[in-house]
Amino acid sequence: MKKLIILFFLFTSSLYAQTKLKMESVQIGGYVGGRIEDCIRTRVQLQDVDHLTAPFRTKNDTASWQTEFWGKWVQGAIASYRYNHSVALYAKIKKSVDDIISTQQPDGYIGNYRLDAQLKSWDIWGRKYTTLGLLSWYEISGEKQALNAACRVIDHLMTQVGEGGTNIVTTGNYYGMASSSILEPVMYLYKYTGDYKYLQFAKYIVAQWETPEGPQLITKAINGVPVAARFPHPFDWFSPENGQKAYEMMSCYIGLLELYKVTHNAAYLDAVQKTVNDIANTEINVAGSGSAFESWYSGRKYQTSPTYHTMETCVTFTWMQLCDKLLALTGNPFYADQIEKSLYNALMAALKDDASQIAKYSPMEGHRCEGEEQCGMHINCCNANGPRAFALIPDFAVKKMGNEVYVNYYGDMSASLENGHNKVLVKQHTTYPVSNVIDITIDVTKENVFGLHLRVPVWSAQTVITLNGEELKDICPGTYHAIKWKKGDHIQIILDMPARLLEQNQMQAIVRGPIVLARDSRFNDGFVDETLVVDSEDGIVKAEVDSVPGFAWMRLKVPVTVGTDLEGVGMYRNISFCDFASAGNTWDKQVRYRVWIPRTLDVKKGHLK
Repeated sequence: MKKLIILFFLFTSSLYAQTKLKMESVQIGGYVGGRIEDCIRTRVQLQDVDHLTAPFRTKNDTASWQTEFWGKWVQGAIASYRYNHSVALYAKIKKSVDDIISTQQPDGYIGNYRLDAQLKSWDIWGRKYTTLGLLSWYEISGEKQALNAACRVIDHLMTQVGEGGTNIVTTGNYYGMASSSILEPVMYLYKYTGDYKYLQFAKYIVAQWETPEGPQLITKAINGVPVAARFPHPFDWFSPENGQKAYEMMSCYIGLLELYKVTHNAAYLDAVQKTVNDIANTEINVAGSGSAFESWYSGRKYQTSPTYHTMETCVTFTWMQLCDKLLALTGNPFYADQIEKSLYNALMAALKDDASQIAKYSPMEGHRCEGEEQCGMHINCCNANGPRAFALIPDFAVKKMGNEVYVNYYGDMSASLENGHNKVLVKQHTTYPVSNVIDITIDVTKENVFGLHLRVPVWSAQTVITLNGEELKDICPGTYHAIKWKKGDHIQIILDMPARLLEQNQMQAIVRGPIVLARDSRFNDGFVDETLVVDSEDGIVKAEVDSVPGFAWMRLKVPVTVGTDLEGVGMYRNISFCDFASAGNTWDKQVRYRVWIPRTLDVKKGHLK
């Protein structure tokens, strides 16, 4: 009898192993796929990595953030390798990792700071990115040397901060958020080693957040304090007393989610979700990003005003990353809707047309330009971090949860999965978001082996989904719709995406599906700053997609009344708008673009308020 039980256990275990669904690869085509490849080719593969690793060897810094650049580059490079499996890129990554490990001191320190300057300014922040880079390499290579080096980095830090040492939230800038965001790699170390000391260190970091010196990231979030109101306006903006620093704050919450996965402390998840909801409601603009001078400022209500240094690409990426973590953890499509808006607008707009640069800031009017070189490294934070955002898109596109597959991204795409010996290929054929029609086919060697869930965007009020020509029922915006399918089925999604008029502060913007539109002076159809009244009915704009877009990925003809003279002849006409990503994409200062257009006041119609 005992032998029968063992045999049954082995049989069922083998059966489970055979039926466990595995994601093999996702390939993105079309415009977005081209932009991903452009970014990998120029911003990742052509990077002078030896220059990024040089400061680790000299170790004479006292105040800069030189060592963040290698950690950011290598994470973007590793994510890019996962996508394209380039042998040359793999070799380049390995060499850089070996170079970094060779600089490790006997006490475990890897960094660029002099001994007397350690723990100051951006030192721990740099160690965070170094550790993340080493662990990312360990994930794809399995090289224990990288894991051991990462352990030694954190082990050394634990001799400097913590009980009997320096309080971590008193180091660096921004109420210790930059330094204490090292929580994320600390939790990954606990995951890979199981060593309880790393979990204890993580709990120590989070406990310091709630002290008077810390940013109170948990209690203020749970109490509903908006991110832009958690601390007074700082006297010195780039300083320890600025508690609104967006990128660093979200980085801390990413680490907190990793701690939640282990402890299941509901307060941690509650704090992150409430913060993300607040950011979405008060900070994220129509282009899917936020911040000014890299900090929260209640930006959504000020988005119609020209503002210095808005939409830092590091903020765009970290916002996408945080939403992606929550999406994988909760399965809530709200986070997928947020990511879609960010990637099609703010992220795509940040990459120059020739992919030679990633913008540090992407304003919604004016022109784009290169960010400054930082720390003498011939690079800046956003050029280093931006590729991570582009490499995130394939991971976001299709997510596997158990034996269920969730389709988040619509566009030309194929996803390969396997279930034992059963190969599965999910393909999308579409020009979305230029078109509103998406065709999905599923090729399998056997019958259906997983549940398929299609994201219904929250903005698509009347989505139609057909299965082999038969229309499905109960399609609700802002949800996933589960499909019962079999081999050979054809699925079609028709999204409801008319051009919609948004109005705020006597300004107007046009959104079509996930895309925000902009005027561009290259259309030569008038002054982009002139006042308009967009022709609309119940908020729907009578716009037509132009079949000859020219320089733009997407071009729409929009009927408007121009200027302030209603007695003039020919003032009503069609003018061109394009997708925000294409607007000003050459970064030529002679080319001007604009998202929010001033609306002409019409007192006859009672527009005075």
